[in-house]
Amino acid sequence: MFHRRVTSVLNLRGNAILSTVKELGNVGPLYSTVSAMEALPRKLKKAEKKPWVTSVNELKRRARYDKQERRVVREVALQPPENGLLVEKLIPVAHHVLASRAQLLACVSRISEEIPIYFCSLCTEVHVGHPPHKIRTCNVSGSQKNKEHTWQRGGVDHVLPVVQSFHLYDRLGRAVSHNERLEVDRIPALVELCIQAGVDLPEYPTQRRKFPIYRVAGKLIDFEKRFPKDDLFGKDIETFRSKETIKKPIGDRNYLNLPYDDIKGFAMRGMEAWEIMRTGAIQLMKTYGIQTCGYCPELQVGPKGHRVRQCQAFKHQMRDGQHAWQEATIDDLLSTVYVWHVQNPHAGDVLVDSMKRYYGKLPAVVELFSQVGAQVGDDYYHMMRDDVVVPGLDEEKLVV
Repeated sequence: MFHRRVTSVLNLRGNAILSTVKELGNVGPLYSTVSAMEALPRKLKKAEKKPWVTSVNELKRRARYDKQERRVVREVALQPPENGLLVEKLIPVAHHVLASRAQLLACVSRISEEIPIYFCSLCTEVHVGHPPHKIRTCNVSGSQKNKEHTWQRGGVDHVLPVVQSFHLYDRLGRAVSHNERLEVDRIPALVELCIQAGVDLPEYPTQRRKFPIYRVAGKLIDFEKRFPKDDLFGKDIETFRSKETIKKPIGDRNYLNLPYDDIKGFAMRGMEAWEIMRTGAIQLMKTYGIQTCGYCPELQVGPKGHRVRQCQAFKHQMRDGQHAWQEATIDDLLSTVYVWHVQNPHAGDVLVDSMKRYYGKLPAVVELFSQVGAQVGDDYYHMMRDDVVVPGLDEEKLVV
């Protein structure tokens, strides 16, 4: 009896809704905020830690298993790259990733001369295209009372920020200590990942082993000498250089050598380079470990983090400035900046705060290429919310 009453009530409500929709049919279009779209990426709070890539229970299980294995005194044969050798099938991937990075920087440098890039001088907000949006999300110390952003012209560094990492001569050696923080080179983390995966750069030497490392009772045994006789880098090598001797790459503006006449060609090639670099980096990260701090953007390419006490994030006093290392994601490696997506950039419409629930987001570099005319991949379809029709200011009251 109870179920019949509930069914009748639901039918009455459904008929009432249908009649209301029919009455409003001649008034104008209806817009719905319910859509099968992904949750937009959000900024973490100051006291909020980055989500774990691997669950805590799984990490505890691995730790217990490793502890039991260390108690057994036996020789364990490790697999690359844990034994110091390279993974042969990933060497071409590392070369493609490094080449795509150079092409991506060249394309972004060229397109940024045509499409303006804005950044907020008070917070980390970035906007691609003109005019900048008026969404009130600037909630930091010194911001305006209405929380609007203070825009300034930006550049490539705001679309593709560079995350640096310590360059390791031996990725399986000891971690960089606090006293060595000014002696060891810091290079882009993506370049360091490619070097550890098999790319040889003369200005950043690294140790390439020919004989594997073994593990006995939890300890790594390296039977190979530090500098083999046939190692060309072994003579008069400097495992570190001072920060003043590091020169920035000057090949970022070699876009004049690319065979494109129009700006759309640069956008299409840049979008392709972005996808190759991103997918290749994800493939490398599955084999070569990368660690990041759970509270700050610090990154270290390698199986473990460094011991430099420079963290100034939430409750760093309790850690004595040490970083809270955890497994990194692709957004940590590339420092992906998400911006509001402009569906019709040529119309010159301004994104307003009252309509922000209808707007989507995209990585800044993808948004830059899409405004020129490059095709956006299917992976960003739900994030950019092109299936949502943005109502006019006079039609917002009709939204259900």
